[in-house]
Amino acid sequence: MGIWTEEHQGLKGLNPEQALSLGKISRLFFLSFVLFCSNNSPTMDEQLLNDAISNPRNLGEMADADAVGTVGSPECGDMVRLWLKFTEKDGQKVIDRASFQSFGCQTAIAVASMATEMLKGRTVAEARLLSAAEMSTPLGPLPPMKIHCGQMVEGALKAALEAGAPASAPAVAAPVSSGHLAESLGEAAAPKSGKLKVVFE
Repeated sequence: MGIWTEEHQGLKGLNPEQALSLGKISRLFFLSFVLFCSNNSPTMDEQLLNDAISNPRNLGEMADADAVGTVGSPECGDMVRLWLKFTEKDGQKVIDRASFQSFGCQTAIAVASMATEMLKGRTVAEARLLSAAEMSTPLGPLPPMKIHCGQMVEGALKAALEAGAPASAPAVAAPVSSGHLAESLGEAAAPKSGKLKVVFE
């Protein structure tokens, strides 16, 4: 056992030239199959991604927003802020409008752009169920190194939904701020003020 013989390969009874030819055909078939699989595997739509980055929808602050959620760290430079405006429809709280600002991650801009369009008309309960993968679906599957960009948008959405929840609902800690995203970055980057005392001996 464990020995790859001619019988295992299906080459028993063939002369050397026939065996060599069959072996080449087998390898060629295998390489063709691998190439076919790689070419037909789902990939991110680069054209749609670039368009969403160049012409993002619903970009900017929303002055009359009912809720805002922020996710990210000014120290590392990646932040997403999402604004939501609610309305009532058939006795349910529905998202009427959504807008966003993003800093540091271009893929997050694209995902947030798609998400703000996707959120319109959804109830709060429906919006809570949206995952990063679902919000980025129009772009195609994100590369592994970009998955966190979609997760940032999801986090900002969850934070905004919690911020807009009734006071009786359980609160979830989240870095929420209603100001401009650039202000948050500026505040984090600004040096701390204080006095320096010099003592000469």
